[in-house]
Amino acid sequence: MIDVKATLKESEERMEMAAIYLDDQLSHVRAGRANVAILDGVKVNSYGSMVPLNQVANVSTPDARTIAIRPWDKKMIKDIEKAIMDSDIGITPENNGEIVRLGIPQPTEERRKDLAKQCNKMGEKAKVEIRNVRADIKDKLKKAIKDGLSEDNEKDAEAELQKIHDKFIKKIDDLLAAKNKEIMTV
Repeated sequence: MIDVKATLKESEERMEMAAIYLDDQLSHVRAGRANVAILDGVKVNSYGSMVPLNQVANVSTPDARTIAIRPWDKKMIKDIEKAIMDSDIGITPENNGEIVRLGIPQPTEERRKDLAKQCNKMGEKAKVEIRNVRADIKDKLKKAIKDGLSEDNEKDAEAELQKIHDKFIKKIDDLLAAKNKEIMTV
């Protein structure tokens, strides 16, 4: 027979993973404010192997519009610049011989709206995943009635599942609202 508590715990974990994934995806969206997460995908050629940028340099944000990259080995500056240019970040690096700087441009009104749409699409995918989890668990509960689970227990479990679902949908809405506010702030 099905363990209702374990099944509900599993659904909560799967919904939590969707929310965490969305949060991670949103952190990579460039909203006009300097955020080192936009460099997470950049790989630098270091002595013949491709390594993440943060393993060959110190990456920081000295102010809201600048990302500073200070390589541990000064010879790496050209490789770091090349890696940034080859990536899909869309920002031209500048260097002074010691530090590579990325000036984050202020996005236009149109660009901010596009970013907001992009974030909303990501949020909708996460909501669909949460709804799919709810549907899977509902099917498991329906099948469990045939295996001896009482209808009352099934109804209680479904109500609890709906509460979990609503909690994570609200969490995703909150994440999107915060990101949209960040994007639209001039």
